[in-house]
Amino acid sequence: KGKCPEDGWDESTIELFLHELAIMDSNNFLGNCGVGEREGRVVSGLVARRHYRLIHGIGRSGDISAVQPKAAGSSLLNKLTNSVVLDVIKLAGVRTVASCFVVPMATGMSLTLCFLTLRHKRPKAKYIIWPRIDQKSCFKSMITAGFEPVVIENVLEGDELRTDLEAVEAKIKALGAENILCVHSTTSCFAPRVPDRLEELAVICANYDIPHIVNNAYGVQSSKCMHLIQQGARVGRIDAFVQSLDKNFMVPVGGAIIAGFNESFIQEISKMYPGRASASPSLDVLITLLSLGTSGYKKLLKERKEMFSYLSSELKKLADNHNERLLDTPHNPISLAMSLKNLDETNDAAVTQLGSMLFTRQVSGARVVPCGSVQTVNNYTFKGFMSHANDYPCAYLNAASAIGIKKQDVDVFLKRLDKCLKTFRKEAKQEKSINEISDANTTTEQLED
Repeated sequence: KGKCPEDGWDESTIELFLHELAIMDSNNFLGNCGVGEREGRVVSGLVARRHYRLIHGIGRSGDISAVQPKAAGSSLLNKLTNSVVLDVIKLAGVRTVASCFVVPMATGMSLTLCFLTLRHKRPKAKYIIWPRIDQKSCFKSMITAGFEPVVIENVLEGDELRTDLEAVEAKIKALGAENILCVHSTTSCFAPRVPDRLEELAVICANYDIPHIVNNAYGVQSSKCMHLIQQGARVGRIDAFVQSLDKNFMVPVGGAIIAGFNESFIQEISKMYPGRASASPSLDVLITLLSLGTSGYKKLLKERKEMFSYLSSELKKLADNHNERLLDTPHNPISLAMSLKNLDETNDAAVTQLGSMLFTRQVSGARVVPCGSVQTVNNYTFKGFMSHANDYPCAYLNAASAIGIKKQDVDVFLKRLDKCLKTFRKEAKQEKSINEISDANTTTEQLED
């Protein structure tokens, strides 16, 4: 049926299935005589076993989704993977998605492929409207495709950074809809930025007849992000949404899923990919989903949501203990942020030093964001880079509850963070005492004089 099984398969069943696919490829035929330039020859047995002898990759020279006659097994693998992934995207919340395909590129290059496909539909367009998110790959995806990003600064609402819809519409009117390739929005992001107002942006795109591409990098694991995409497509226009394989399905980096609500447009994107492609990302995600089954993946999604609540409550307690606060970002379902105001006021370098201390203590993924850092990316200068705003009110630390996180991860992180912050407080007290003694000595000397 091309759907993800409800209950996961055991490893021996999956391996048997992959071997059955592999023997359908011509390079594994016993009497095969290959005289072409690409015959699936692999000199290392270790490499052959690593790929289950599925050597031909996916697609043909003109279409990444096309069937290869001499690689029936690899072609079937590709078709099944795309079908199973589509089923899981529906299960995760985007029920009306029409089509998707796995592409052996990470999210940034997959977005670039979408933009290049739109170029043929809108040859006059040179601008992409982009509500700001300080993450290099999604910004560079537009530059690499040859377009000019039009950065829309976010609006501060409480602690949250949200989409400035008025600025988006004003810029569309100023530039002219025909000169705009698309609106490039984002769902999953680092707090205190929250997912874009997808429904409202989708309506704007429909009203002005402008394509809408959504960067849904790690949004499949969030029912809220997937609901935003579903609602955006229902009330307005979303042409494609792109998500990472590694972040959502816990496989090695190197693949993404491009999905959409118009099957012909998704096929156009797949045909834009030049040549054949590696089957590794497709193989990895198929093995993973067959081993999990829908019940296993649902369980992981449920556990992630529970861990988000736990991380949120425990990080709030820790923040209160250190006279800081957990920033109020209710619209962000994955990432949290804790202020570092006291640390920032104590010492300019203390915020970045905290990041180094956490990393050397084997805490990975936590981001510390100082105030006022400036960074240039492809000749565009961003003030307050990493904070998604020119002047965010305070320095802060990010932590995320992503799929696969365990209670132990949260507990160890909080313990190490608490220890690092206590170290800073101790040093600050010592410095204060030294300054007070110094001031007292100076006063005594003045009295003696």
